[in-house]
Amino acid sequence: MTVNRRTALAGVSLAAAALAPGAAQAQGAASKTYVLVHGAYGGGWIWRDVAAGLRGRGHRVFTPTQTGLGERSHLLSRQITVDTHIDDVASVFAFEDLRDVVLVGHSYGGMAVTGVADRLTDRIRHVVYLDALIPETGDTAFTILPAGMADARRKVALEQGAGVALPVPGPEAFPIPAGPAKDWFMQRLRPHPIGTYESPVRLSKPAGAGLPVTYVAYTNPALAAIEPSRQRARAKSGWTYRELAVPHDVEVPHPETVVELLAGIG
Repeated sequence: MTVNRRTALAGVSLAAAALAPGAAQAQGAASKTYVLVHGAYGGGWIWRDVAAGLRGRGHRVFTPTQTGLGERSHLLSRQITVDTHIDDVASVFAFEDLRDVVLVGHSYGGMAVTGVADRLTDRIRHVVYLDALIPETGDTAFTILPAGMADARRKVALEQGAGVALPVPGPEAFPIPAGPAKDWFMQRLRPHPIGTYESPVRLSKPAGAGLPVTYVAYTNPALAAIEPSRQRARAKSGWTYRELAVPHDVEVPHPETVVELLAGIG
């Protein structure tokens, strides 16, 4: 068979038509840029299926791993602070020249997201807290936990984490269904640097930095550690507050729920 220019161009057209349905679907919708920030013990890996779902709809997605966790767990040290994690996420904005970003933080990830929104307000289009911590200036992650929880975590870090890290809790601490997805999740969790819970966030503006903000509380079951931040979110004027009857780490067993949620924001 002779391949000429017309045949080659026809082949390219057919290949383009065979792209994933999600990409074709996105032709009629504006592409967005998402930065997804994981919580304690996690890593960028936790967003694998959520990121794939959003990319399948034609969106750009970045999933940084914060220092000392995930594939960067070999960098674990007592010197890691919440500013280290804010720098981790802010650096993605700088090196990828990101603008008009939907910035998403889950759980502990709300600490870094709040700091980045304060620093890079003009590059962010919407802030999304997924059952996340919300610090105001001077707060540490420990100070915004319920009474007594910080002392308990410090104790276990001293006894089991050499005073450097919060050890990974057992499977019972993560109320998602047993099965391959939870096994995959548990195998990848790593001790979390305690310095990030002890160091304060310094902000020049109130949390949210005056940007459009959506807070989504996960309520089935409602994780006690997040309750003070849920209350703070409910009291915020101008914020959108929603509740979903899903577990705290819903992105693992039901990533499609998070994809649908995020695709509809911003």
